[in-house]
Amino acid sequence: MKKSNIILCFIGLLAFCSCQDIFEPAEENKRQLDDLTEESKYAHGLLMYGYDRLPYITTTQTDVATDDAVTNSKTSNYLNMATGTWASDNDPMSQWDNCKDGIQYVNLFFTIADKVKWAPRAASKQQMFIDRLKGEGYALRALLYFYLLQAHGGYADDGVLYGVPLLTTPEDGSSDFNQPRATFADCVKQCFADCDSAMALLPVDYEDLATKDNIPEKYQALGAEFSNYNLIFGSKSKGLISGRIAEAIKAQIALLAASPAFRDQSGVTSEQAAILCGNVLKRIDGLNGFDKTGNRNWFKSSFKSMIETAPNPEILWREDRHKNAEQERENFPPTLYGSGRTNPSQNLVDAFPMRNGRPITDPASGYDPKNPYANRDPRLEISILYNGRTLRKTEIITGTYPNENNETDDNLNKIEKSTRTGYYLLKLLRDDVSPLSSSLIEQQHIYPRIRYTEMFLAYAEAANDAWGPKTDGAGVGMTAYDVIKAIRERAGLGTDEFSMPLAEGDAYLEECAGDKTKMTNLIRNERRLELCFENKRFWDLRRWLLPLDETVKGMKIERDEKTGELSYTVIDVEERKYDNSYQCYGPIPKGEMLKWSNLKQNKGWK
Repeated sequence: MKKSNIILCFIGLLAFCSCQDIFEPAEENKRQLDDLTEESKYAHGLLMYGYDRLPYITTTQTDVATDDAVTNSKTSNYLNMATGTWASDNDPMSQWDNCKDGIQYVNLFFTIADKVKWAPRAASKQQMFIDRLKGEGYALRALLYFYLLQAHGGYADDGVLYGVPLLTTPEDGSSDFNQPRATFADCVKQCFADCDSAMALLPVDYEDLATKDNIPEKYQALGAEFSNYNLIFGSKSKGLISGRIAEAIKAQIALLAASPAFRDQSGVTSEQAAILCGNVLKRIDGLNGFDKTGNRNWFKSSFKSMIETAPNPEILWREDRHKNAEQERENFPPTLYGSGRTNPSQNLVDAFPMRNGRPITDPASGYDPKNPYANRDPRLEISILYNGRTLRKTEIITGTYPNENNETDDNLNKIEKSTRTGYYLLKLLRDDVSPLSSSLIEQQHIYPRIRYTEMFLAYAEAANDAWGPKTDGAGVGMTAYDVIKAIRERAGLGTDEFSMPLAEGDAYLEECAGDKTKMTNLIRNERRLELCFENKRFWDLRRWLLPLDETVKGMKIERDEKTGELSYTVIDVEERKYDNSYQCYGPIPKGEMLKWSNLKQNKGWK
């Protein structure tokens, strides 16, 4: 049964879980929970609802609240937030209700997991079901707490770094809902413990066994057959949380906790974070498992389901594939029947270096402001649709002049669906999609939850902070420098327009390798480029304690009617009205503060 159907089947039964006034009579509710032990598919639905509450976003959204992009949608909550309406009672980034609901369902699942008749006639099968499902539950709870900490962790007026109320048992009608926030450090400890519990119960990957000999000894002792093992731990379970995924979740939590915004009181050091990230990458043999094409087309797929193809070497964990035209409908230029919603910023365009690897502000870079897109980092071409580029055999003119047909709605600020910055989104879009309803062409898309490139960048960030650019303190066979070199070589930096190596190679990388601070800035910029439009930038700026209020800029391109020469003028597009003095930490929802006296608000929020 599909996850959505399971949820619909039991959601009415479980509606009592959220607040006290629904818990009457208590004994009847207890009986209903007990009934779930006889109906394994409904008990499993509790866990599936935890999955359903994971706040993964499958389209580009939150980047428009950062210096990387704006949106042309006047009703966007993220636009309003970025331009001054962000408040504790108006928080588009809040994860409070969503993730707390998920944790409640997972905690409920734990109360019955050992009692459910998963396979009552086979002791081995029963135990395997219990182990896998509880392992998933532990990892889910850790992941849900990670998102709560990322969105709501922060310092209160008493100078203590707090997380959120820490609950490992379900709330019911007799619970005291007026719970204080646990310290950030205690929340992280619980997350780590849950990840460890998950890894102890789950296989590294869900794979079919060919013989009984490879079944873990504890299940062999119970008489397990490999057909039953494959049913529970085999390839049909791909997409669910595995041991590898739980290990990566722990590493993500560690990186957050070791970041500048949290490290002083989180109890986690950069050394620990680097080691945990390194553990994940050791499973693919470090840089020997680095996907040499992982910056291109990893989001495309011609397959229909999770298990019909070999693993994508760039994707550690993903949702199942979806055949649609949603991202293209939202972000294609108007001439291609899209809404042009995500408009990349000049700020981001300027962050892409020249092909020789040097920033455009470097006098030795060769940057020409009169020809600003020449000899740039090849990732610019695969991420951003700029003036004069062709998409679906259509020239896209983002300047102020017409196209070859003397008309175009793709011009800067031409219509409501036109770009506000002089750029359109290109990354994550498939050019073989047509979003026009009368000639709709949909294609398969991959929606990643964790990419290996993200894990490599996380390791580089933590390792550089812990030991500097060229020290392998984690003993994983690579340094921060090695990782960034591999990423930049994959991008094509340090080569000429014919992809031939330059005599000086990637000289800028070598300069940064001798200075920890320069390498920090380079790693952050590489993360910005590699993960752009994947809803990472907002959280990165906050955990790095970098300014949120950088004015978003665009490019106005005009053409001289006589000479045909183009002129380029950088323009201000959107002033950001964040308060850097406290908004690096998100608020506790105002409604919760009004209800529960034991909660402490993060400093600066009302």
